[in-house]
Amino acid sequence: MMKQFEGFGKFLESLRGKMSLREAANKSGLSHAYIRDLELERNRSTNEKIKPSPVTLKKLSDAYKFSYTDLMEKAGYLEKGNQDSQSTPLTLPLADILFIELGSTEMTYHTRIGNRTIPMQSLLDFSHFLDQLEDQGFKKMDTDLFVNLSHVKKYDAQAGKLYFDPLGVSLSVTIAALRQKKYHDLILRSVAYHAGNDLEFHWDTNTTKGSLLSSLQRQN
Repeated sequence: MMKQFEGFGKFLESLRGKMSLREAANKSGLSHAYIRDLELERNRSTNEKIKPSPVTLKKLSDAYKFSYTDLMEKAGYLEKGNQDSQSTPLTLPLADILFIELGSTEMTYHTRIGNRTIPMQSLLDFSHFLDQLEDQGFKKMDTDLFVNLSHVKKYDAQAGKLYFDPLGVSLSVTIAALRQKKYHDLILRSVAYHAGNDLEFHWDTNTTKGSLLSSLQRQN
């Protein structure tokens, strides 16, 4: 496993320059506290050493207008000058993938017939790859979870689960609460559309959570 560039936290701090932590947070979508933790290379709550994920590095790259590839190299995800020899391209069409999980050093994509794990350093253009996910209907449902909504057949809003079969008995993923709130309506419409249903819904104002009640009616 490749090592992170020594002094990487200080390097991130130098990229931020005169930009305040809150401004960097606004530009990147990360919390200002987390950005500072990355600069110190430790979680100040637990004092444990931390390392930014490729997704986090992409956000910092965009915020600081700095090369994403260079950040990946300095963070230890890409080996400089040796990218071609260890390349393992993703050959499966994205449309066939149910969901993708991103780890700190590897990516696992899941299909109906199994899954496959690829070392993160094999993704030569991760920024372009993330753009492809959005174009193909994937949505970020947790920190490192991307789900292809076109394959979701059932949505259990109470449990925050997405299923890839209409009965909800096979493979499923649990989505983050904030993402569920953001994409609740979209998920309902997507499930209805791909199941060939009309979607009607109303807001229940009598509950403290204001839960969205849905009903699906088969088209005539």
